[in-house]
Amino acid sequence: MKYTEVTFKVEPGVWRDMLVDELGNQGPYESFVDTPDGVKAYVPREEFSEEYLQSVSYAFPVPISHTVAELEDRNWNEEWEKQHESVLVHAANGKTIYVRAPFHPHRTDVDYELIIEPKMSFGTAHHPTTAMMLSYVAELAINGLRVLDMGCGTAVLAILAKMRGASEVDAIDIDEWAYNNALENADRNGVSLNIAIGDATLLEGRTPYDLVIANINRNILLADMDRYAAVMHAGSHLLLSGFYTADEGVLLQRANTLGMTLADKKEREGWSAMHLTKQQ
Repeated sequence: MKYTEVTFKVEPGVWRDMLVDELGNQGPYESFVDTPDGVKAYVPREEFSEEYLQSVSYAFPVPISHTVAELEDRNWNEEWEKQHESVLVHAANGKTIYVRAPFHPHRTDVDYELIIEPKMSFGTAHHPTTAMMLSYVAELAINGLRVLDMGCGTAVLAILAKMRGASEVDAIDIDEWAYNNALENADRNGVSLNIAIGDATLLEGRTPYDLVIANINRNILLADMDRYAAVMHAGSHLLLSGFYTADEGVLLQRANTLGMTLADKKEREGWSAMHLTKQQ
């Protein structure tokens, strides 16, 4: 199949994520590759529309520019497999988490092996936030806990939680393609997850969780943290990531007002992850 490559310049973080969501969920774009100042997006040539891109650019509150290139016809699945690398995450307690695609080799020298085919969903362990969250899930005593993964993406964190002995794991994502991808990955790894489409409003009236995981972005975390707190009991854990180190203060302040205190934090490449516990 012939593809068009569109290279976007856009502010990293939440705006980049919003652009990918618009192009992949609302538009016809099939795959994305991060760049230092934006993202490269790929669309079947017959589905490319400059008018659509202009409408997306006009709708965004921050500047977005793009350049377009026609790619030669080739086996793009094969090309993607050549560039998509497996990831080995080392947790602080010495545990190792190997995240690979179905076409990567199996390993027996690791503590946990997760087979993740990401498609358009976030969560392959290549991003620092996912790697840090995987470390936390590997470090915490999860056996027998009831776990919630908000904005689950590929469900990589939910799958590891189940592998580590969680009694029940609920995984929620607002995007249908993430929901379908999470179902496939759960089946591929032989774990049972309760996966649903929706946002934090789905949490109303639920039995409290022992552990809540949310690797999303700063604005959603701030908007939904009260809903997370509402389904936590005294002693519950909250793992947050998806934000820059500069945003730690505002997120911690919000958590403190909801009766949570900081137990630990991690930093990598300008990104942060926090482990909080609910006191009341």
